[in-house]
Amino acid sequence: MTYRAPVADILYSLKHVAGFAAAIDEGRFGELDLDTAEAVIAEAGKFATEAIAPLDVVGDREGARCANGVVTMPPGFRDAYRRWAEAGWAGVTAKPEYGGMGLPHAVAAACNEMWSGASMGFALCPLLGEGAIGALEVYGSETLRATYLGRLVTGEWTGTMNLTEPQAGSDLGAVKTRAERAVDGTYRLTGQKIFITYGEHDLADNIVHLVLARLPDAPPGTRGISLFLAPKFLVKPDGSLGPRNDVRCASIEHKLGIHASPTCVMVYGDAGGATAYLVGEENRGLAAMFVMMNAARLGVGLQGVAIGEKAYQKALTYARERRQGRAGAAGGGMSPIVEHPDVKRMLATMKALVQAARGICHLTAMAIDLAIHAESAEARALASERAALLTPVAKAFSTDIGDEVASLGLQVHGGMGFIEETGAAQYFRDSRIAAIYEGTNGVQAIDLVQRKLPLSGGATLKREIAAMRAVVAAVAASGEAEFGATAARLGEAVDALEQASAYLGGALGGDLASALAGATSYLRLFGLALGGICLAKAGLAALSQPAERGRIGLARFFAEKLATAAPGLARSIQSGAAPLASCDAVLAESA
Repeated sequence: MTYRAPVADILYSLKHVAGFAAAIDEGRFGELDLDTAEAVIAEAGKFATEAIAPLDVVGDREGARCANGVVTMPPGFRDAYRRWAEAGWAGVTAKPEYGGMGLPHAVAAACNEMWSGASMGFALCPLLGEGAIGALEVYGSETLRATYLGRLVTGEWTGTMNLTEPQAGSDLGAVKTRAERAVDGTYRLTGQKIFITYGEHDLADNIVHLVLARLPDAPPGTRGISLFLAPKFLVKPDGSLGPRNDVRCASIEHKLGIHASPTCVMVYGDAGGATAYLVGEENRGLAAMFVMMNAARLGVGLQGVAIGEKAYQKALTYARERRQGRAGAAGGGMSPIVEHPDVKRMLATMKALVQAARGICHLTAMAIDLAIHAESAEARALASERAALLTPVAKAFSTDIGDEVASLGLQVHGGMGFIEETGAAQYFRDSRIAAIYEGTNGVQAIDLVQRKLPLSGGATLKREIAAMRAVVAAVAASGEAEFGATAARLGEAVDALEQASAYLGGALGGDLASALAGATSYLRLFGLALGGICLAKAGLAALSQPAERGRIGLARFFAEKLATAAPGLARSIQSGAAPLASCDAVLAESA
């Protein structure tokens, strides 16, 4: 089977978990009404299902090809991208004055999930374009915005993010690409970048590279990094394309997955330096780049949701068709494997984890929107802090879930899952990168503990925990028997989160090793607690919707079967760094 965009689940999550419908009713998004937003998302789902999803297998099997610096995309990708751009999808959140739709990030989150579910290899190009648009809207000069934004918003041109170098991965302070000032006010870039997604391709006429580089007199470390715009083709004053810039693709990587996405080695300055233009201020490049990176981190989290969703769809279809053994009383023929309790457990786990991760991503997107559109400055500041708190959880928890659900999907298929022709293996391969790029999940966990927990003296986290407790109280007050022990188990998960947070807050003040040793477990604990709350909110909304009451059972399953890991994670966190230090001698041994 091919992917079907889960429009109904996405809309339900946005409205009942993230509060999108309430925000529209309050007028947060101007004249936008719910019917229009739903129509846009439904149309995006139709395009994803009908135009992009059929390319997924050919993209995996054919892959992007590179010869003499020219990258050719798999069959069908150019036409699909052209149709995608002509439909206006490149500018979902972009400002109308640049030709964009000006829609909320919550709508873009829905679209991005469906593009990624249809073909992760295809969707990476739009994701980077969206980030480039955001960075230029905020930090680009009037000239840069006039020259590049309109073409990026229409999708005529695409964008990239050039950060990584052979010696500079997670540590961007080690960037060595050089930028020299030119007499005409432009700059010349020299150096090499690696792992550059869609650094070269044949989908668009021009590629707008956003590049981190260092000026000769820059201070060391991240304080000395600047951001530059270096187009593939220089642009003439009349807007037409001029000569090729001094930047080329040296090769593309041969990867475990996302074969359709060209991952490029980019070389700047073979002939004296690539012409580039400063974005923002000198030595302040990370501020501008983080606009792109934060958008990409939510987008990558949604990739985890998308891969999990498509793995679930494929596994469920297979489990309904495949017959083995007898699930019930003796007699009769073989049963569909979906009727066997362990297969049912795997499928329920897949569905629950995907819905939980989707809810977290939607909460994050809504926080980003309210940071822009909330009524008061105070409300916008609170929303901005909430977005900062939730972004590492959305990225890391959701991509971990993508890996786990893709693995479960392969397991449901049994031996056939290990065979490439069934397609389950591709999802497993494609998913694996999402926990690595745009900041590894370990880096996200460290960011959550070191930078986000202390926000406003811990008040941001306290507000989040209070909101969780309000949902637990609402479930308990509902008196609905179908919820089972949901309120009790989620209450324990929130208690565990609060206890672990208090421990880590203390450790940050004098035992950093213990704080860092518990960071990954803490992010998982946060995701389980908040994910369970998301499903509980969905279940509460279903109380008045008979057709949706299955969501109550899903919330119960998550609370009673998955969120129960939370107290154990809290104990692990509170054991500090000593158990890890006890392994030093073993880790020092030769392999």
